[in-house]
Order: sequence, then C-alpha cells, then structure tokens
Amino acid sequence: MTLPPLSPQPAWLLTLALTAGLACLPAHGQDAGKALNLLGSFLRQAAPAEAPAPAQPSTPGGMLGNMLGASFAPAGAGQAARAGDLIGLLSQSLEQIDEPREIEIGRQLAAVLLGSKPLHPDMALQRYVNQLGRWISLQSSRPQLPWTFAVLDDAGFNAFAAPGGYVFVTKGLIERVADEAELAGILAHEITHVTARHHLQAIAKTARAGLLTQVVGSQVKGQLAGAVSAQFLSLGRDLYSRGLDQSDEFDADRSGVALAARAGFDPYGLVAVLQQLRTATPDNPLFALSLSTHPPAQQRLDLLEQAMGNRMDGLSGQQAVTVAQRMERLAASRTASSSNAPAAAAPAGRRVPVKK
Repeated sequence: MTLPPLSPQPAWLLTLALTAGLACLPAHGQDAGKALNLLGSFLRQAAPAEAPAPAQPSTPGGMLGNMLGASFAPAGAGQAARAGDLIGLLSQSLEQIDEPREIEIGRQLAAVLLGSKPLHPDMALQRYVNQLGRWISLQSSRPQLPWTFAVLDDAGFNAFAAPGGYVFVTKGLIERVADEAELAGILAHEITHVTARHHLQAIAKTARAGLLTQVVGSQVKGQLAGAVSAQFLSLGRDLYSRGLDQSDEFDADRSGVALAARAGFDPYGLVAVLQQLRTATPDNPLFALSLSTHPPAQQRLDLLEQAMGNRMDGLSGQQAVTVAQRMERLAASRTASSSNAPAAAAPAGRRVPVKK
C-alpha cells in the first residue's frame, strides 16, 4: 500500500481560509433558523413527507434502518418516475453515470440521511464544519463538486457520505474528537469515499444483483409506482446499515490521511480516531453502528502504519487546536470584522500553527 502524492498546504493558509469563511452556509449575522431551513429544504427536495420514526431496535443495522425508514413515504407518480430513472442508471455501468446524475443520486441518499436525524440547531457549529469540510474538499481530486457538510443532532459516533459531495457527521462524534486534526481526518476519509465513488459503486452492485427482477415483478402486478420508491429506499437502507466493502474503507483511510495532510492538518489525526475506536466495545450504543459498518480498528491501524511508515512524521508534532478553540477564534474574527475593527493576527513574519 502506498500513499497518494502529497503537497501539503502551509498551516497559515488553513488559518486564513477558515477565517475568511470558505463556507456554503450564510455568513454570521443572518438568521440561523433560515440557514438551517435552507440546507434542510435543499436536501429534502429529494424526499416526500416524512412519517413518524418508530422506536429504535437494538442491533446497529436495525438502528439505522429504522432511522432511515421514516425518510421516504410511498411516492406519487412523479417521485416514482425519478426514482425509477435513478434505479435504471444504477443498473448500468458507472461510466454511464455522469456527474450531474451522480449528484442527483447523492441528493436522494442525502435526503435519506437527513431524514434519519434532524440537523443540529447550533448555527455556528454548522458553519464551522462547512468551512472545514469545504477547505479540505478543495484539496481533493474533485473540488468542483457542490460539497455540502452538515452536523446531525445525534449522540452516536458516526459519519456518513453520499455521492456528489454530501457529508454528514454527528454531534456525538464532534464532542469526542480531541482536536481539529482528528475531525479533519474523519472528513477527509468521507470526502475520499465521495471522490472515489465508493457509495455509487456499492449501490450499483446491489442494483445489478437483483433489484430489476423485483421491479419487473411489481410491473406485472401493476404496482410499479410504490415499488420503485420502496426499492430506492431499500438501496439506501442497505448501503448505510451494511457499510462499504473493507477495501473501500482501507482506501479511504490511506487516501484520507494524505488529503488531510495536503489541507494542512496533522496526518495522524485519523490514526488517533482509530485508536479511540479500538478501545470502544460493540455493545456501546454510541459506537455500535460505526464499529459494525467498518473493519476492525486494529486492522485499519496496521494497514495505515504500513502505508505511512515514517514518511509523514515531519508533518506532525505541531500544537493542537481543539474544535472549541477554532470556533472561538472564528467568532472573534467575525465580531472584529462586523465592528470594522482589525481581526487579531499573528505578528509579522510568524505563522499560527494549527497542527499537532
């Protein structure tokens, strides 16, 4: 295993980018509720009205399956036709799915994820995660995607992605990362899933494996509209409750640490996250889903150690910045800007380190 080519961004450029506000959410000072509604309505365009969520079962796959079950109600003819078109695409080769179609498929699946849990109401946190994610995505192989990052109001330690540039992390995950480099490592891992089209490959494989047989059978019974929307929901539920292939996860780990480093972060941030996951037990409900949908943390650490060796040691060791500290700095910068006062800056000739 080898790491992708690496051209790290300097730490000072990261600080400048986050302070400047590379975000897809509105700037500070606008109504937070409106901003969350904008993001929610954008993603929910792909899904019909939600039904009340039933009680969560005890198994990890069942937990997410139940959460996702409320996000798609039986669709009308228009929604079924759109889902049917997407299902047809997924049954073809990936080469036939161009970027606009990939984004539409991703928006459908992002609506499934958004239907699982509400967005966290902290507008400053939503803005910060978007700033951070957008900065990292700009260093990826597909910076042109309409990248959208959001925080779900959930206590579990989870992160999800969907084709086309949609990435979700839970509030519980953010509360448990030790510093910004760890969060950056997780976001880089999810961004890599998107750039490599891992989710698209997985659901296309599922679709080709037998979905069309079920849809043809429903046509004979004259129930195509409801069956197609249900089958697309089934694809999403299967994808996020079963997880990706282990090879995809290993690739996202390996490429993710390189991407995080290119963005100016300590490449060992993801390693620290995996060390935390290694100590978690499968019966812990906060970690159960993440553990069940990924390879064992020790195996991921072993493969990362083989891939990284000591080649990235020179990019680590700088002072850590916690998420809370970064948000305080961003808030101070916005306050200074809104009052027409110069924002605090490092002395001339010095740069503010943001990595460990």
